[in-house]
Amino acid sequence: MENPNPPPIEDLLAPERFLALAEAIETEVGRVIVGQRQVMRHVLIAVIAGGHVLLEGVPGLGKTMLIRTLGHALDLKFSRIQFTPDLMPADITGTEILIDQGGERLFRFRPGPVFANLVLADEINRATPKTQSALLEAMQEGSVTVAEKTHALSQPFFVLATQNPIEMEGTYPLPEAQLDRFFFKVDVPFPATAELVEIMQRTTGTGLPQVQPVADGAAILAMRRLALAIPIASHVREHVARLIVATHPTSPDATPLVRQYVRYGASPRGGQALIVGAKVTALLGGRYNVAFEDVRAVAAAALRHRLLLNFEALAEGIHPDQVVDQLLEAVSEP
Repeated sequence: MENPNPPPIEDLLAPERFLALAEAIETEVGRVIVGQRQVMRHVLIAVIAGGHVLLEGVPGLGKTMLIRTLGHALDLKFSRIQFTPDLMPADITGTEILIDQGGERLFRFRPGPVFANLVLADEINRATPKTQSALLEAMQEGSVTVAEKTHALSQPFFVLATQNPIEMEGTYPLPEAQLDRFFFKVDVPFPATAELVEIMQRTTGTGLPQVQPVADGAAILAMRRLALAIPIASHVREHVARLIVATHPTSPDATPLVRQYVRYGASPRGGQALIVGAKVTALLGGRYNVAFEDVRAVAAAALRHRLLLNFEALAEGIHPDQVVDQLLEAVSEP
């Protein structure tokens, strides 16, 4: 994810402009979404970094509303795909249709809803694995192949997906390969009492807050270029590498929870998400260098879906965040 050839410094967005745009986006989303500041911050970090986000929580917590509101705050082409058990891959990617043009019958590609800048994959784990896999190429390569022809997706491109907890009826667990393509997995908590009162006040009256677009695709890409250009010291990068290695139960540095409860650890994509996420976090904190605290701030979101727990962990109710917390304590900072 890191850019090996960063643009010249004169081509980069000013850090002050970066902060102003980020604050404007959060403010607009906050007109509709009550609380959930940590959720919104992690979604914003991933969008700036050019990654995809998986939001998990029980129905009714505003996951879809948050993504739809973000779509209104960003002047981007937005599409929504409602995942259901009967959804087919062609319903996502598009298909070849037969047309009559001047008496000649031709096949023409009709793009599906994935051809947008911001794609809301609503309740993604309600569809079958075959349909879920239709997003793999789009998420990794930024393209779609139909009938042996590859069609590029316009940039920026994000998949923001929601899912219900997998123990609920009528859901299919996402394949590990697809989970790994999500930059962050964000757990959406139940609101506190005061937040619930505010939600009811906002949503049961006659007037609903209106959201105005405050940034476009060019602005998001400029924010991404600045984030990728943020310097990171070698000892911070080494710390991230040690964290990733320690997530594997066969590693000498593995913690007790990893050895007992983890089947497979994080992939190199996890390290990339930690570094790029930390870079964006540093900029959002008004700093032009990455600190260890920036890595800690995004560690759970970057790693929780990349730690594959065994049956013993599921039986004992072990959450991946517990494993991540122990890793952060055990892997010392240089």
